[in-house]
Amino acid sequence: MTTTAELLKGAAELFPDEVVTQAHVRHLDLPKGAGRFALITLDNGLDHTKPTTFGPQSLANLNVALDQVEKEAADGAIVGVGITGKPFIFAVGADLKGVELLKRHEDALAIGKGGHDVFKRLATLAVPTFAYYNGAAMGGGVEVGLHCTYRTVSKALPAFSLPEVFLGLVPGWGGCTLLPNLIGADKAISVIIENSLNQNKQLKGKQVFELGIADALFEGADFLEQSLIWTASVLTGETEVARPEVDRGEAWDTAVQRGRAIADGKVHGAAPAAYRALDIIAAAKNGDLRQGFDAEDQALADLIMGGELRSGIYAFNLVQKRAKRPAGAPDKSLARPVTKVGVVGAGLMASQLALLFARRLEVPVVLTDIDQARIDKGVAYVHGEIDKLLLKGRVNQDKANRLKGLVSGHLDKAAAFGDADFVIEAVFEEMGVKQQVFAEVEAVVPEHAVLATNTSSLSVTEMASKLKHPERVVGFHFFNPVAILPLLEIVRAEKTDDASLATAFAVAKSLKKTAVLVKDAPAFVVNRILTRFMGEIQNVIDEGTPVAVAEKAVEPLGLPMSPLVLLELVGPAIGLHVSETLHGAFPERFTVSPNLKAVVEAGKRGFYVYDSGAPELDPEVAALLKQGDSVLTEEQVRDRVLDAVAQEIGLMLDEGVVAEAQDIDLCLITGAGWPFHLGGITPYLDREGVSERVTGKKFLAQGIASVPA
Repeated sequence: MTTTAELLKGAAELFPDEVVTQAHVRHLDLPKGAGRFALITLDNGLDHTKPTTFGPQSLANLNVALDQVEKEAADGAIVGVGITGKPFIFAVGADLKGVELLKRHEDALAIGKGGHDVFKRLATLAVPTFAYYNGAAMGGGVEVGLHCTYRTVSKALPAFSLPEVFLGLVPGWGGCTLLPNLIGADKAISVIIENSLNQNKQLKGKQVFELGIADALFEGADFLEQSLIWTASVLTGETEVARPEVDRGEAWDTAVQRGRAIADGKVHGAAPAAYRALDIIAAAKNGDLRQGFDAEDQALADLIMGGELRSGIYAFNLVQKRAKRPAGAPDKSLARPVTKVGVVGAGLMASQLALLFARRLEVPVVLTDIDQARIDKGVAYVHGEIDKLLLKGRVNQDKANRLKGLVSGHLDKAAAFGDADFVIEAVFEEMGVKQQVFAEVEAVVPEHAVLATNTSSLSVTEMASKLKHPERVVGFHFFNPVAILPLLEIVRAEKTDDASLATAFAVAKSLKKTAVLVKDAPAFVVNRILTRFMGEIQNVIDEGTPVAVAEKAVEPLGLPMSPLVLLELVGPAIGLHVSETLHGAFPERFTVSPNLKAVVEAGKRGFYVYDSGAPELDPEVAALLKQGDSVLTEEQVRDRVLDAVAQEIGLMLDEGVVAEAQDIDLCLITGAGWPFHLGGITPYLDREGVSERVTGKKFLAQGIASVPA
């Protein structure tokens, strides 16, 4: 029989670079004469920017601490054991860097068993155990506390979650089994499934208490002191902890059904993690913890060896690491300071940009347009949005006044932009209009000013071609809604110089955007892939496949919305314009749908009406559609769409539109909401065999978003 220590030693050898967490034991006398108490503090010796994690050696250290307190408890030397974290951090779960290295099912199983074997010792000590959630707690950090007898939580706790399903795992160190048995299946489903699939939504300390996960809630300033006073009152019998009885009847089954509906709505059966978690929660109804822990071990091992988790970790690394160090960006020391921003245009997009620049850069922002009424409307929009932030408590009155004071409008470009360092245009998507705007701006701005364009598909090189200084023009393409989608495609035109590009990247960082360097190629990255994707859907509809079949065909991709709902969001006229631009550039691959043209000419805002609450094909649109007689199955549609997307990505990589396939995935995840659990798109195309079928090779090397060879 392998001991826990041996199990963890073997796992630690596979992961030599672990950032190791220590488990320090100290003793103190509780207030109210409650007795001697052992407090374990989890700490990796680094500040709060490097959160505490549980790799194999860290678990081994906690195991050694538990050996000590177990003996003390058995000897009657202590009356209880507490566990807490370093300042601002309780613990944020398993160390995913170690998980990536695992190649064998038995090693993955050892990770699950190792965590369970250590954590469940907290429930078997001869004295009560207490978890003090003092700071951020996620995954295994939450679970170690669930094994304790009691829990307290800080009001200042900023983030508490079981994010495993979001990444392609299950809460596998007790979460799926213990949480529903503590707070009931329905609340547990909200935490494990709903929040996780809702972009990894976090709970605050007060919510943790209200859900019944914690038994007491205290202020952050003296959290540990108050928790120890409360602990003493529990141990002396002065405080009795009452928890509502868990409903193990029909309510449990109904909750699991709700969880399945949420999973179906988000991932459409395309990723297994949510369903594995729901199976364990369903089985946990009988309260058999051992059976639940065994099921968690198996699910963890299976998922660790599966492609979805590797894709989830890959996506996580893209967003957390690659996004912070954009491939190909010039040296940041070349960037020039930006002390004033100009925005050409005062329509909705321009106004959203003005608001973002004012909020993030906190420098003066001036809008211009063709008449004063438009300018006034744009400035009023920005001021109105700042008032909304004030009402929501996101800014105080002083900050709101200051931000409003930064945003103004001026009809005269010379007066508006004479001292601007960065001017962005957001006018009509027409080359002649854009060139004229840039000519007018160049005549009045300082020599060092960067001229940026928010074009979604036009050539930045051509836009700059008639200027005296084309080297200072850069593409700066935002995604709508500007406040929500993180991506910013930064386009280097043929003559853009390093200083202008470096300034653009520095501004993007200040705006808190994910910047990706892209070549000046038609429609750049996201719009090119989406237009090819949508174009193929429209082609099969034009040829004769029913709209419902074409839409349903791509459900297994787990996209945030169906293609035609997305078209509605973008606007059919914009979709048509981009497809015409790309058809002009690549007529052999990009088509212009006559049906889409008819929809736009009829002034329709989309293909659907929502009278019943659900999307239904608009009868007026149905009457406009002229279809052929070639009807495809869902599978045939899906193959055609994925083949088209794989072909386009292959060509984009050959053309050097971005540095690597990773940048395509980063763009799709942050700019178009493509599923995190698929790693964007290229890991999915690799896993499904589409990449090799279309391009003759995989997009990613073995071990990147897949199990190492």
